[in-house]
Amino acid sequence: MISSELIYQLKRPYHFIKTGLLKGLPARLKHNFPDKKLKIIAITGTDGKTTSSTLLYHVLRKSGKKVALISTVGAYIDGKQFETGFHVTSPSPDKLFAFMSQMLEHKVEYLVLEFTSQGAYQSRLFGIKPDIAAVTNIDQDHFDYHLNYQNYLAAKAIVLKKAKTIVLNNDDQSYYRLKKLFPSSQYKVIDYGQEIKLNNQIEKAIKERFPELFNQHNAHLVSTIALEIGLNKTEISQALISFEGVPGRMQFIENKKNLKIVVDFAHTPQGLRNALTALRNLMKKEKMSGKLIAVYGCAGLRDAAKRPMMGEIGVELADLLVFTAEDPRTEDIWSIIRQMKESLTFGHNKISSIPDRQEAINFAIQKLANKGDLIAIFGKGPEKSMCYGTTEIAWSDEEAVKKALR
Repeated sequence: MISSELIYQLKRPYHFIKTGLLKGLPARLKHNFPDKKLKIIAITGTDGKTTSSTLLYHVLRKSGKKVALISTVGAYIDGKQFETGFHVTSPSPDKLFAFMSQMLEHKVEYLVLEFTSQGAYQSRLFGIKPDIAAVTNIDQDHFDYHLNYQNYLAAKAIVLKKAKTIVLNNDDQSYYRLKKLFPSSQYKVIDYGQEIKLNNQIEKAIKERFPELFNQHNAHLVSTIALEIGLNKTEISQALISFEGVPGRMQFIENKKNLKIVVDFAHTPQGLRNALTALRNLMKKEKMSGKLIAVYGCAGLRDAAKRPMMGEIGVELADLLVFTAEDPRTEDIWSIIRQMKESLTFGHNKISSIPDRQEAINFAIQKLANKGDLIAIFGKGPEKSMCYGTTEIAWSDEEAVKKALR
């Protein structure tokens, strides 16, 4: 019997031929190698890559650079959103190079490119050699696809190895593994982290704008890249302060019920822990005496190993929990919820299980919450659809909250 690991390793040359050579190479030729005419900054990671990419795009634009962005939340050229037809973070190379060609028509100098491990492994970034490639963190995720942490890290490293400069998070568990892959004799590697202090003006701006520790990490990454590019401390700090945030990332929704309601994309164990910890600290800072209520699920046909972790983290850090659907696909929602609870030795009395996501949000807002409580809805963030079976239906957590409030 052929092992899963062998199949995984054999699939990479298959993707290289199918996606790289047969799609990427013709697309690069057709559009006259647009990637070579752009300064590309590629950002990856388990959590924080969309926020970091969007923040860097904002900083460059505020500093007067002609810049484009391709990320999970959309594609932008110098402030204008473009319809690309992308439905994944890392689009197929034919679409990617066509959009790069469009950037050149708008005189773009920099492209901030968010990329995923699957995109790298499947050669969707064929031929691209970033000027700078950066890592936010590498934690438990996508093991359904990559099988294990080492393969997951190696997939992300495919693009990192092609960069002129690599920026690594020395607070993250991936740091020493990645450092071994990039010896200083061959690569220019820049470290960033909480203990690596930047200019005082920038540090002050980071703390003022981003109370959450995980967003401070993102801002340190962006500031490190901005300094490497040649932006000055005043440009960077002013841009950080003026950043409005990313839709679906720590997005607070106004209401008249005297509740704090936040929508966030956290869908990994590390992301959930970071988000709940940040919200608990916010409640302490604002002297909120109410409950922290979390609504979330786990995606179907995706890394099942993280499901019990997600349950344990919720019980540890939240006061009340509502487990619900999050892109169940062809899996049974009740089965996913049972797996989220299977490692719990206590805390079952904190949990309500409501498979319908709208009903779960209604229940949290209308039944569980009282004045002064904070409700956090995790897992979907800015996404505009949810997958049931093999069908994508229109969905928005923000709209679901507004519906519950009405």
